[in-house]
Amino acid sequence: MTDKLLFANARGLKVAMVAGEASGDLLGAHLMDALLARDPGIRFAGIGGPRMTARGFTTFVPQEKLAVRGLAEVVRHLPELIGIRRALRAQLIDEKPDVFIGIDAPDFNLGLEADLKAAGIPTVHYVSPSVWAWRPERVDRIGHSVSHMLCLFPMEPPLYSRAGVPVTYVGHPLASELPLDPDKLAMREQLGLPLSAPTFALLPGSRRSELDFMGPLVIETARRLLEKFPDAQFLVPLATRPTLEEFERQLTAHRAWELPIRKLFGHAQMAMIASDVVLVTSGTATLEVALAKRPMVISYKLSALTYHWVKRKIRLPYVGLPNVLAGRKVVPELLQKDATPEKLADEIERIYHDKDYQRELAELFTGMHLALRQDTAALAADAVLKLVR
Repeated sequence: MTDKLLFANARGLKVAMVAGEASGDLLGAHLMDALLARDPGIRFAGIGGPRMTARGFTTFVPQEKLAVRGLAEVVRHLPELIGIRRALRAQLIDEKPDVFIGIDAPDFNLGLEADLKAAGIPTVHYVSPSVWAWRPERVDRIGHSVSHMLCLFPMEPPLYSRAGVPVTYVGHPLASELPLDPDKLAMREQLGLPLSAPTFALLPGSRRSELDFMGPLVIETARRLLEKFPDAQFLVPLATRPTLEEFERQLTAHRAWELPIRKLFGHAQMAMIASDVVLVTSGTATLEVALAKRPMVISYKLSALTYHWVKRKIRLPYVGLPNVLAGRKVVPELLQKDATPEKLADEIERIYHDKDYQRELAELFTGMHLALRQDTAALAADAVLKLVR
C-alpha cells in the first residue's frame, strides 16, 4: 500500500475511484475520458486497473487484490480485503476528495461509501448491485451509502426512485461498443476461419477461479460436440495470461490437444460474432453475446457452499442477463448439477439446427441493444459533475 499522498499536488477537482475488476477498469477508463473532456484538470486516484492507470490514475494497491470470487474464496482473503479498505478509507478521509465513485464491487465499495459519505464526501455508485434479482432489501441500505446511483439497466432506476435514492440511467457501454448488425462471415474471414464449418465459441470465464469449474466442462462439451459435428471448430477466448495458461494446463490434463480448439488472447467479442452458437459462463458475457445477436447456452458452476448460499438469496427464476432483460427465459440456462457435457452439447446441437429460433432471438436482442445504447460515459460524467458543482 502506498505511503504517499494519492492526490499530491492536485489543484483541480479530486476524484477518488475504486474499480474491483477488469469490467470496472473499462467503465472507469471511459468515465475518466468523459470527465477529462469536460475538465482536463481533474486528478484521479484510488484502486484501478491498467486502462485507468494509463490515463494517469494513481492506484493505492493493484486491482487484482480485489478480484476475488465466491464465498469460500472471499472468506480466505477477507483479512487482507478488510485491511485494504480500512487503510484506503483513512487516507481518503484525510485527503478529502471532491467525490468518490465506487465502480461495481459492492461488497467492498458500499461499506467504504457509507463511511466516506458520513465524513462529508459525496459518493457515487456506478453499476447497481443486482437488487432486481436477489436481496432487494439492499436498496434502503444502499441509499444510506450513496449520494447518487448510476444504473446500466432500464429496470433499475424505479427501484431506487421508490426508495428516495437519487438515480440516473446511463445505459450499458457494451451497447455502444458492439455493432447493431454484426457480420458473422466477415468476422470469420478476419480470423482466418472456414466460412461454412459449424463454429462454437466456448467462454469458460474471465477469472482463474471460474476456470477451475468451467474449463474442464467446456473441454468435455467440445469433445461431445465434435462427435455430432465432425468438422466443427471451437473458439476459446481467454481474458488474461493466467487464465490462458490455466486453460492450456487443463487441455493437457484432459488429453484434449487433438480437439480443434483455437485459443484467443482476449477478442471475446470477435469469437462471439464469428460463432453459430455460444456456450457462455453466466455474467456480463451473456449480455455481450446478446448484443452480438448470437444464440447461446448459459452455464455456471460454483463450489457447493457458495451455490447453496447464493441460491437461497435469488429472487428470479433465471440468472442470465438476456433472460432478465426479456422478463422471461429466452435462452437456456444449465447450472450446477444440470451443467454436464452431455446436456450442454445436446442443447447446443438443438439450437444450431433451429434457424427460426435463431432469427426470433436476433430480433429480440436487437430491441435490447437499442434500449441499452446510450452515451453512457457522458451521462455518467454529467451526473458526477452535477453532484460536486
